[in-house]
Amino acid sequence: MLQAMDLDCARGPRTVLRGVSLELRPGEVLGVLGANGAGKSTLLATLAGELAPAAGAVQLDGQPLVQWRAQALARRRAVLPQSPALAFDLGVDEVVRMGAYPFPELAPDPLSALAAQALGLTDAGHLAGRRHGNLSGGEQQRVQFARVVVQLLACRAEGEYRALLLDEPTASLDPRHQITLLRAVAQLTRAHGVAALVVLHDVNLAAAWCDRIALLGEGRLVGLDTPRRVLTEAHLRTVYGLSARVLDHPEQPGQPWVLFRAPPQGASG
Repeated sequence: MLQAMDLDCARGPRTVLRGVSLELRPGEVLGVLGANGAGKSTLLATLAGELAPAAGAVQLDGQPLVQWRAQALARRRAVLPQSPALAFDLGVDEVVRMGAYPFPELAPDPLSALAAQALGLTDAGHLAGRRHGNLSGGEQQRVQFARVVVQLLACRAEGEYRALLLDEPTASLDPRHQITLLRAVAQLTRAHGVAALVVLHDVNLAAAWCDRIALLGEGRLVGLDTPRRVLTEAHLRTVYGLSARVLDHPEQPGQPWVLFRAPPQGASG
């Protein structure tokens, strides 16, 4: 299991987060919410092993993440950053198959089947055969998501712990494909028992699709629990500096539904 223990996260000389402890549980979607600059992406990068912690520790299966070799780590966790870079204009099929690079033992036929499954999960099967550079931003994001799905599921043994880390994966997507992608993440956790962490800005999307929410504010975890327990009016005021009403969702009993109130004109802070 991927765990953070009393973790401090920094960007340059500035400590962004202090004393963060959490774990990514198999079969669960953990959403990360917070205002701009709250440290959401920094937390994800530290959990992914891309950024060394300033203090505390990150462990995978009880072993410090810094002791994992890059190849071995790539076989256990898949990461989708905010803006995946692609230096060459490859075909969509080639981009998706890149997810299997850590698994040279995967034969071509199973890889083709897995790539098709991954594209289908995010409603991107019709993009196969096109050039990645000719796609819209939202289409590219869906293809990149399919790539990390291939990495997540390739050669996975029954019951093997795998973690999926997604940094604002819905930012460039329309409402339909936001729902499609987050539904796919939930399906992956339920069907395959993987652990998922998703950084989001939309609190109502998080309430709908996350089993637990880590709410970041003022450099610390303000809440870490179910959406109902974390998305309170007091917590939202603390984190976002806005008044909010938290209602019962009109179509999903038990699910919170957040309505933010616009601040008075000219108000700040």
